[in-house]
Amino acid sequence: MTPPHPAGTRPGRRPLHLRTKLILATLALLTAICVAIGVLSHLAMSSYLTGQLDEALTSAADRAGGPPPNGDQRAPRDVDPGNAAGQRPGTLNVLFDDGVAQNSALVLDDGSTEPLTDADLTLLRSINPNDDPTELALSTGDYRVDASALPSTPISDSAVLVTGLSTTERDSTLVSLDITVAGLSLAGLVLTGLAGTVIIRRSLRPLEELSAVATSVSQLPLSSGEVAIPVRVPPAAAQPGTEVGTVGLALNEMIDHVTSALRERHASEMKVRQFVADASHELRTPLTSIRGYTELVLMSEAVSPSGRSALERVDSESKRMSSLVEDLLLLARLDEGQRGEASDVDLTELVIETTSDAQVAAPGYTWSLDLPDEPVEVRAVEAEVRQVLINLLSNAHKHTPPGTVISTALAVREGSASITVTDSGPGIDPAFLGTIFTRFSRGDTARSAGTGTANSTGLGLAIVQALVEANRGSIGVTSEPGQTQFRVDFPLSRRPDKGLYSSDTHSSQSTGEDRP
Repeated sequence: MTPPHPAGTRPGRRPLHLRTKLILATLALLTAICVAIGVLSHLAMSSYLTGQLDEALTSAADRAGGPPPNGDQRAPRDVDPGNAAGQRPGTLNVLFDDGVAQNSALVLDDGSTEPLTDADLTLLRSINPNDDPTELALSTGDYRVDASALPSTPISDSAVLVTGLSTTERDSTLVSLDITVAGLSLAGLVLTGLAGTVIIRRSLRPLEELSAVATSVSQLPLSSGEVAIPVRVPPAAAQPGTEVGTVGLALNEMIDHVTSALRERHASEMKVRQFVADASHELRTPLTSIRGYTELVLMSEAVSPSGRSALERVDSESKRMSSLVEDLLLLARLDEGQRGEASDVDLTELVIETTSDAQVAAPGYTWSLDLPDEPVEVRAVEAEVRQVLINLLSNAHKHTPPGTVISTALAVREGSASITVTDSGPGIDPAFLGTIFTRFSRGDTARSAGTGTANSTGLGLAIVQALVEANRGSIGVTSEPGQTQFRVDFPLSRRPDKGLYSSDTHSSQSTGEDRP
């Protein structure tokens, strides 16, 4: 089942660092401010320039609408070409009488005039004198135009003077303003991004120190043994008064508390281990005496059948108790690091010997071997590796019914010697797999147990794991109905030369009557 993704993240995307988020948030806020300033500046400047354009438009209309020609009040009002010299370039004037253009003029850049096109006159004819100034797109550009009704005369009472001014200067001014604001805003964003990156990095550097300390603590071996946590947050990042300093101070206090608790735990564990070691050592002598006297009575004294049964029971339980004491002593010695000297161990020979011994002890099972053509050597303590194999093979036949096939295989994989012990029994309960190597953990209910329940102490696999790890190896288990496999890997004592270890293996299978 795929774990849910944290809020705000997408599958396959790494979350952003805090400094990146802060820089992006700052730039986004500054961008919004710059856009707002640019829009407001554009609108304000546009309104101001348009107001000036309207004032100039009114003056141009006054200059264009002069007295009637020759003083004849009955003649239609006309645009006086003589007034063009006083108009600025880009000014247009049109006189409409009853909707018919009587005269039109457009002042050019050199001060001369030219009439407007029919398409432009059609657009200008639709302007209502009662409307406010408006903007039109004519053939020669954009213009702000206004219409005013002239005084009526005996000849005409519907003369309309249309005056317009080009918006080129206003538009170019607004474009220059927009470019200036955009350039300044972009430069400000770049400078803010660079300066903000430096400032935020320096401000968050104490957080990186806290993260480094926490990472170092998480990588320390705190699960067992005497624990010391040498790392602390530097004093500069653990000063009260700031948020980061407060967190650093709290982290140091937490590390001190954890260190103290781990030391107390280790001291308590050492007391328990010492007690177990001392008690186990002291129990060996009385248990040996009990077994000796029990055997002496059984061999030399005439006892009743019920008495003999009781003494045999005492002898059986004392042997079981002795085995438990020996296992506890072994674990205590391993915990204290009391081990033998390591040497080059021939795993091939050990596998053959231990499998042969297991077959003699359990003749009702089918045993098989799978070995490489060349010897396989590891650097380890021979007695400990032998104990690992004995315990695994014993576990395989004690917790499976007679007739089970038990296979032992040795191979070289990726620079390691791999030993697998596989049985065809009913398998292990999945709920028990997670604690199978825990001390005093017993899972006989998961396997068909014969005598396993009565004789198991729950320490066999714990001893196997401790011995394997003491020899720099690893162990794992997989199980399903019909196949349970324990795999042990030891590092090779030397890297094999080319052709030293053959990939071909040979197998031999035997029943309870044959030796492997």
